[in-house]
Amino acid sequence: MGDSYVIHNPSIANKQSPKKTKKKKRGGSKKKMTTEQTMAFKSVSEWVYLDQASSPASTAASGVVDDFGVQKTLGRGGEKLVFELHSHSKCSDGFLSPSKLVERAHGNGVKVLALTDHDTMSGIPEALEVARRFGMKIIPGVEISTIFQPRGESEPEEPVHILAYYSSCGPTSFEELEKFLSNIRDGRYLRAKNMVSKLNKLKFPLTWEHVARVAGKGVAPGRLHVARAMVEAGYVENLKQAFARYLFDGGPAYATGSEPPTEDAIKMICDTGGVAVLAHPWALKNTVAIIRSLKEAGLHGMEVYRSDGKLTAYSDLADTYGLLKLGGSDYHGRGGHGESELGSVNLPVLVLRDFLKVARPIWCGAIGHILENYADEPSDSNLARIIGFGKGGSPLSCGKDMIDRCLFLWLTNEERQNAVFEAIKVKLSRISINH
Repeated sequence: MGDSYVIHNPSIANKQSPKKTKKKKRGGSKKKMTTEQTMAFKSVSEWVYLDQASSPASTAASGVVDDFGVQKTLGRGGEKLVFELHSHSKCSDGFLSPSKLVERAHGNGVKVLALTDHDTMSGIPEALEVARRFGMKIIPGVEISTIFQPRGESEPEEPVHILAYYSSCGPTSFEELEKFLSNIRDGRYLRAKNMVSKLNKLKFPLTWEHVARVAGKGVAPGRLHVARAMVEAGYVENLKQAFARYLFDGGPAYATGSEPPTEDAIKMICDTGGVAVLAHPWALKNTVAIIRSLKEAGLHGMEVYRSDGKLTAYSDLADTYGLLKLGGSDYHGRGGHGESELGSVNLPVLVLRDFLKVARPIWCGAIGHILENYADEPSDSNLARIIGFGKGGSPLSCGKDMIDRCLFLWLTNEERQNAVFEAIKVKLSRISINH
């Protein structure tokens, strides 16, 4: 989870049980895909391989799924579609660079990777550049730190993390989102310094310079960086001990930053063309009230799947409030037996279909908005923003190149041929690009 270790919510933990038996092979028996699963696989596969001449969709009819609807390897001529929707790099509190993260994901068979660093999207361009070499799709993402402020005075505030998933062109208003995230990052510096101060009062002479060195140049420090510095200084044996004794929510060295209200973050995501998903709901204390309130604010989905299976209690909550059921490894690269590997969360093909069914119209609208802004105002800054979100590679010479890069990777023929995009194509065809 984000930058902390969390004990599961006891009020829900006893009702949840991953749909998994002892040490059986994951999913048990093999079954032929149902008609619905076959159609879902075809739809998801077509999107994953939009930029390639052919896709494995034609093999879907002979594909198999396990007892939970998760795809098995399709054999010769077919590939399993692995989505990894929650990962971190060195740009926040991960251990790997964006390049190394993408390489590792590729090695694990991941076809679609969402890089969701804490409160920053600075690693996205690098991830996109490397992913092109492997034929992978990158979903530009971010995990936003927020505080949920309950309506009742008797209920305490809670830290809540919201995942945002954007299109290939990024948010529709990058400056607006970046200002929002920058304020949070500034608060992370203050928060980490307060943690160091509290640790000093607990007779641990940890220095701010040590924490900053662990975080790395330009990276807003989080609890994990403080914990790593404590391990290096010999004050605790491992990261888990640092959190369990000192850095847990409300712990003796815990501190808050300047996180915005959760509803404000969801509104920002929705206003900038993103899909908003609640991260690790099992870390929350007042889960039901928070989910109910966030659904009203525009939340699209919540994490339900982990590497150990589907958490039934949270799946039921998602059904109750009409939310997408998603999940990811929350990979940081810290190593050890306690961390889920990239691509280890098995998302059923119907879950992937439902995610794209909600996300694609949002992303389609966002791409159209961004390209139309450039067509109306073909400035260097507008172009740099589009290129910065992975439209690099071979040089762009005209607006048609931009259409090809932005649309063919993410939108189907049907999506590209609507009236809005046809009008944008005409405008962009008249623009020469020099850079």
